[in-house]
Amino acid sequence: MSMHFDLVDLRLMVHIAEANSMTRGAELSFISLPAASTRIKNLEESIGTRLLYRTSQGVTLTPPGQAFVAHARTVLGQIEHLRGDMQEYARGIKGHVRVFANTTALGEFLPPVLRHYLSCNPDVNIDLRERLSNDIVRAVMEGQTDIGIVAGLVRTENLQTLPYHRDRLVLVVPQGHLLANARVVEFVDTLDFDYVGLHESSAIHAFLRRASDQLHKPVKQRIQLGNFETACRMIESGVGVGVLPESAAGRHAQSMKIAIVPLADGWAVREMQICVRSMEALPSFARELVELLVADARGELPLD
Repeated sequence: MSMHFDLVDLRLMVHIAEANSMTRGAELSFISLPAASTRIKNLEESIGTRLLYRTSQGVTLTPPGQAFVAHARTVLGQIEHLRGDMQEYARGIKGHVRVFANTTALGEFLPPVLRHYLSCNPDVNIDLRERLSNDIVRAVMEGQTDIGIVAGLVRTENLQTLPYHRDRLVLVVPQGHLLANARVVEFVDTLDFDYVGLHESSAIHAFLRRASDQLHKPVKQRIQLGNFETACRMIESGVGVGVLPESAAGRHAQSMKIAIVPLADGWAVREMQICVRSMEALPSFARELVELLVADARGELPLD
């Protein structure tokens, strides 16, 4: 069976799926309704199965249609990345590396590595996004990002992984707090106190939310902030307690009146991993960044 897909077909199917309408899908694709109908008919014939259910309310996707649209979105997304990269090459940029990382990697470990990499590679740009670990794995698998940095027990499926830093979450409290001198504390015992948290978009926020949901005891969030430093300032001023990476808390404890208490929960210690679809398939400038991340994890990051 010979299957031929062109980009107009892919866009048309995505537009029809989004609008639940053949007419609107054709409009969004800038083609006439008869042309759209013919394209879908030819597509269904070449695949050998129906992609759409036609009803009086409009159209809905069949299971093969859903699969087709999912793949079409991935392909069209890749083409957008290709177009963006080519525009950058035309402006003299040699390469573009996309990195998705969890909160701690982003705030604590990546800045010196990326500073070194960018200073050594003036013709490469980096697109850095914060995401939850499970979403990062999916993004690497689907080709939405080149390099992912994840933490904790996350299934990395068929990806290539390399060990990165170890990340320990700790309780941060103001000096003089009831728990300030505790040797260790269970997360469940911290939930009686008001919390200073990170924004809902942060990976740590979602992680703690999941942990508290399992305990059937909500986090009493008084304020949400955008970074570790302002969270520590609010904790210092007595607004509440917070759970933050030990690396960030330790750094801010040198200049602020806060105390750090280790969490007894097993999930508080998280091994971080670098994940890629295939090292061989990465362009050389992206491979170089992975090698730099590995060197950083070993404490061998070259000095600028």
